[in-house]
Amino acid sequence: MSYEGKMLKDFNMPARNEVEEELLVTLFKNNGTIKEFATGEEIVNEIADKFALNINQRTVVLERIYRKENRIVKTPLWHRLLYRAADSLAKNRFVTRPTETIHLTNKKEWMLTEKGYDKILKNLNIPKDQKELLSIKSFEVQTLAKELAKAKRPDHYIPFDIKTKPRRTAQEVSIRKRGFRLAVIEAYDCKCAFCGLKINSPDALKWEVEAAHIVPFGKSGKDDILNGIALCRLHHWAFDTGWLAIKNDYTMCVSSKINSLSPEYGKINQYDFLGVFTNQATKIFLPEVKDIYPHESAISWHREHIFYH
Repeated sequence: MSYEGKMLKDFNMPARNEVEEELLVTLFKNNGTIKEFATGEEIVNEIADKFALNINQRTVVLERIYRKENRIVKTPLWHRLLYRAADSLAKNRFVTRPTETIHLTNKKEWMLTEKGYDKILKNLNIPKDQKELLSIKSFEVQTLAKELAKAKRPDHYIPFDIKTKPRRTAQEVSIRKRGFRLAVIEAYDCKCAFCGLKINSPDALKWEVEAAHIVPFGKSGKDDILNGIALCRLHHWAFDTGWLAIKNDYTMCVSSKINSLSPEYGKINQYDFLGVFTNQATKIFLPEVKDIYPHESAISWHREHIFYH
């Protein structure tokens, strides 16, 4: 038995496979990413609490000889065990290492892969189709979202998929949907472009806001950020059914049919969720980066084909 193995046994530390399983659960509960296991990081103590580690187990130091420089390296044994477990998950492509993730997010984090995401869903008895509802990030979805957000804005944009779509596996379709959703929601800082509502579920696993297609997906609208806008569920419905539209200067317009509504329609107590936009030139909340504003071609099509003037 190695010196490290003996210390793990002497201090009755958790088995590495148990730590691996808890790491996956922690990643899931933290939307797919956790920071490196540095001293003082809250995540280190959070996982230690799950195993009810005592003060000795949390603080005992492992001394190793770093042969390249012929010096002694001191590392908390619990940190070492966490790293070993995460490294094992990375070797099996359940997670990506911080050295890989930083190139994608500019943050040194461990991140779930699709393979790791599927494994934890299975362990928690959560159906795979719940992926479409959860805000958990995976490396593959984050990669696609970044590509969508960084795509060059064309002068002449066609918001339709006019090319024959390649055959995609169920996983590829899922990644495409979630990549579009993540790119759009992140662009709008997770809030509704119309009313500004920003809230997630108590467990922080679901955002209320949705990624809406401007030219509907059912009309062959593209799954890209120029044909997307973040909307709360209520305003998503109003936009899709033609009550609301967006002008080319990004101000809102309300269907004239509002004038024929009964006075009690469209009210949430005293809040008139449609009428609030009729008395002034209300501009929608827009992304910080101008190149990913909704494209004029998409919002013009919506006004002409969906909106009730």
